[in-house]
Amino acid sequence: MMWSLMLPLLLAAAPADAPLPPAVAEALANAPQGTRIGLVVVDAQGREIVALRPDERFVPASNTKLFTTAAAFATLNVAAPDAAGGATVRLEGRDTPTVVLAGHGDARLSSAPECRVDCLADLAAAVAGKTRVVRDVVGDDTAFPDERWPLGMSWNNMDSPYGTGISALTSDDNVATLSVAPAAPGAPPQVLGDGYYRIDNAATTGESGSPRTLSAERRPGSDVVRLTGSIAVGHAPIVLTMGVEDPAHRAAWRFAQLLRAAGVKVMGRITVRHRPLTAADDPAQRGGAPAPAVAAVPVLAALTPPPLVEDLRQTNKTSQNLHAELLLRRLGASGSVADGHAAVDALLARAGIARTNYDFADGAGMSSYNRVTPRATVTLLRWAETQPWGAAWRATFPVGATDGTLARRFVGTPLAGRLFAKTGTLNAANALAGTMIAASGRTLTFAAYANDMPGGASATAAIDAALVAIAAAN
Repeated sequence: MMWSLMLPLLLAAAPADAPLPPAVAEALANAPQGTRIGLVVVDAQGREIVALRPDERFVPASNTKLFTTAAAFATLNVAAPDAAGGATVRLEGRDTPTVVLAGHGDARLSSAPECRVDCLADLAAAVAGKTRVVRDVVGDDTAFPDERWPLGMSWNNMDSPYGTGISALTSDDNVATLSVAPAAPGAPPQVLGDGYYRIDNAATTGESGSPRTLSAERRPGSDVVRLTGSIAVGHAPIVLTMGVEDPAHRAAWRFAQLLRAAGVKVMGRITVRHRPLTAADDPAQRGGAPAPAVAAVPVLAALTPPPLVEDLRQTNKTSQNLHAELLLRRLGASGSVADGHAAVDALLARAGIARTNYDFADGAGMSSYNRVTPRATVTLLRWAETQPWGAAWRATFPVGATDGTLARRFVGTPLAGRLFAKTGTLNAANALAGTMIAASGRTLTFAAYANDMPGGASATAAIDAALVAIAAAN
């Protein structure tokens, strides 16, 4: 059967596309019916080997992180210790001071007992060395305006670690965990948490061997986690990870716990300081003027996290949404999403990518408003090869059959260990873009996008098979 007959829907409305090699067409024909696929592959000289819907706009999902992290490498000093991003603590008032814990965009602040670097406990020790009694504990995230969720992100992600609130004051990835263990058959399971969320336990313990149906839900604006479903007798405890709605409050709450553990008496409340989004945070409304400077405030102690390059590696390897969003906000002086996107726009203009070829509403790819063309992504990847930071940026990409989000893909194929690319998965969207080493030893640059899959189906297998076929033929 001719490939053109196998793909009537896939290739409709794309008359300018070059004919696909038969093996590639056969692989893409296995995508779910109705899938719209865009694929561009070029060689080291920039010659296009495959160009399927190269200039159509697709939802890129977490391929958005390619653009955010490239701008971070180009804009920020990622190799130096991250003094600018570290959390600080200060005391306000004399007799019984208020403790103000302030964040500046660091994504790695930890309150874990095993913490050794970038630890909230070190700031608690600094307070304990100064005073033994404090009044309120304030979480201050005013370094960024209050833009906790991106436009176009589904509300049902807000209670998950994938869509947790975004804040200049971030601790423990802005998540809270619950451990759920079975009890006697028919009884509610045992739930162990740290007390931050209230628990409505409507779950049950099932008979041994019964299926697990346990689930948790926290509605937006609520501090109640409702457990439903079942966990079987004899099942190992299940750890559920819940997104945090007000990260600054959560960080201050944990800080108060650490202060008490350090011998400091907390007399007052846990409160927050947010900064409303204003016209001053939008470069378009400022008329091109620089963002207003934020006055420095004397601090009692400050943390200096490790270099940002380590965080960039985690962001791309594991596709960490929160970390990508914080990087976007750190690109501009005001800490706003608009200023971050202005920095990305400037980078893409230098790369020769027309503004009509993309739209981004966030920095991580959770927004369904994001759009990009395959040819634009390939242009960015190739342009980055000429930049001083290009090799370091590419080193943050997952490697096929080896690590990150590609650890289980391309296993047993010639591209195992020879494909270096950023993944992307969202409702009705799959993406993969990067470089691969073909059978000839040549390096090929590619961007593959699939949209409009029905009913939660995936097109990753079809994309992977097409890339294996292209590598084998080149």
